Amino acid sequence: MAQWDLIVIGAGPAGLTASIYGVRSGLKTLILEEKIPGGAAAESPLIENYPGFLSISGHELVSKMVEHCKKFEVPINQLEKVVELDIRGEKKVVKTERTSYTASAIIIASGCHHQELRVPGESEFRGRKVSYCAVCDGAFFKGKRVIVVGGGNSAAGSAIFISNLASDVKLAHRKDRLRAEEALAKDLRERKVEILWNTELKEIKGDTKVKSVRLFDNKNGETKEVKIDGVFIQAGEIPNSQIAKEAGVKVDNSGYIIVDEQQRTNVRGVYAAGDVTAGRVKQIGAAVGQAIEAAIDAFGYIKKPYYYKG
Repeated sequence: MAQWDLIVIGAGPAGLTASIYGVRSGLKTLILEEKIPGGAAAESPLIENYPGFLSISGHELVSKMVEHCKKFEVPINQLEKVVELDIRGEKKVVKTERTSYTASAIIIASGCHHQELRVPGESEFRGRKVSYCAVCDGAFFKGKRVIVVGGGNSAAGSAIFISNLASDVKLAHRKDRLRAEEALAKDLRERKVEILWNTELKEIKGDTKVKSVRLFDNKNGETKEVKIDGVFIQAGEIPNSQIAKEAGVKVDNSGYIIVDEQQRTNVRGVYAAGDVTAGRVKQIGAAVGQAIEAAIDAFGYIKKPYYYKG
């Protein structure tokens, strides 16, 4: 088995940051990524709250982080899915679809995946005008009628991005107030995105592709069918924590990994950072800060410097 000081699971902002700090402190560090580097952050069409950048796309920001990793020659094994962890001993074993590795410490930065609405038509039309990524698929909807489902920053950002392409954009939110930042809400108003308050998507209809959606007004109890060409679902995320949980890492009732102030889990030598954790703030800046904390403590755990109090 290949041996490492530190293995980071996930190559989103948290994983990339943790790896930079790990290798800079002298740890032999490896990143394992199930897909390609970037995580959910790469799907963000516009970021205006990350210090140092007035405006930048998620893809561009993550690309800069990847280049930073490459500068320090951090190996990123992409398309290598972790399937099992054995973290009971001092040496942690990470099993992937390809091989197995050992490490003195692990940082879990596996992020989240999109929450599905589980309504009729959703799975049937997925990839056929039902999407979960505005940046990935927005170009297919130039001059089309689009509805975005959700009320947070991701939904608002997606609606704003698509408004540059589509002829008509609606945002359906099941509440009467957005969770999104006020700056994004203001941008929605300026772009004249129609917000459908107290509205739930109940069904996606069509033939070979999406033709309409059935919407329910949970305030007045009315249901209506609206002609639409595309649906973008931004209804929240589910943490990618199942493998960690099966290995003995504690999670909360929603599946998020529980950590302390040093990003330590309940298992010595195992840390977590970013959206997979139970932290209240799900932002790139927060993920970066958590990753720094995890990597610095992991260095202390592995190298045992005089100042480290484990």
